[in-house]
Amino acid sequence: MHSIPSIKIRTGLFALGLLAASLFVTQLSAQDAAATPAPAAAPAPAAADGTTPPAGGPDAAPAVAPPKATTTADFLKQGGFVMWILGAASVCLVWFTAEGFFILRAKKLAPPALIASLREAFSAGNYQEGWNICKSNRCFLSSVLGAGLERVGRNKDAVEFAVEETAVREATDLKTNMTYLSVIGVVAPMIGLTGTVWGMIQAFKTLGSQGITDPSKLAENIGEVLVATMSGLLVAVPAFVFFYVLRSRAQSAILYAESQVYRLLDEIPYDQLAGVRIGENFSTDGAGKTRSARSGVSQKVSRTATTNCPSCNAPITVGTSPCPNCGTVLDWGT
Repeated sequence: MHSIPSIKIRTGLFALGLLAASLFVTQLSAQDAAATPAPAAAPAPAAADGTTPPAGGPDAAPAVAPPKATTTADFLKQGGFVMWILGAASVCLVWFTAEGFFILRAKKLAPPALIASLREAFSAGNYQEGWNICKSNRCFLSSVLGAGLERVGRNKDAVEFAVEETAVREATDLKTNMTYLSVIGVVAPMIGLTGTVWGMIQAFKTLGSQGITDPSKLAENIGEVLVATMSGLLVAVPAFVFFYVLRSRAQSAILYAESQVYRLLDEIPYDQLAGVRIGENFSTDGAGKTRSARSGVSQKVSRTATTNCPSCNAPITVGTSPCPNCGTVLDWGT
């Protein structure tokens, strides 16, 4: 199973490769358009005196060269310096979107094979093995369930508290890059507008110093600086669309994974596992205690024998009664 960091690295490289490929294809298409020769005009018939008149007749206008194709470099130059910022934002847009569609899936957060392995381990009563399975298969379900299993020896409330806390933290981490899409959607139009205003200021300064002799030149300059605004909108609109799509997708997948966690926890006999430590410091001390010994029955304990509660095996200060962890009344002797 691929880890989350490796998936993020792969999606980032995919976004950079996609941007580079789009720039390369645009450059090639522009070069092909510029290299295509114009069709040659048919030769004019010879005059009576043997001379060849100019093509198109004596009043024909001189031939006009075909307009130069706009390359990617020209497009970036027209938009100004903000085009580089919008280019970086577009890379992040592709990155976060691809990552969201790949990660935010129910089968990715709670793999069916992992659930089957955990259910088999729980059915056999091997909860330490279930914790080991969670440790070796990192995903949303394994992180949340593993945190709950580490507190199985305390009580059900402690397990549910650990599960809820870990679920909130894991869900926040999963949705971090997704929330950046909304930031891109808000900021990109402002960046584009900034580039347009800056370009218009420079255009008016140039025309003011030279004089407005050609109104069409002013219109052309304004049209060029509006490229930045258009680019900002082209980045912002998909960012907002994918943000709302991925937000709905994330909520559905996380709710499904949480429901699978609670279904697995419902099969755990908490009363029989009181005092068991599951995790790195696996221990079954206190697992064989009877239920009456944990329900508040007074027990005589020597001051020098232990500093752990005999019922829940939690650290406890000598002389403390009842146990602050499980509520068992302890008789420390006289």
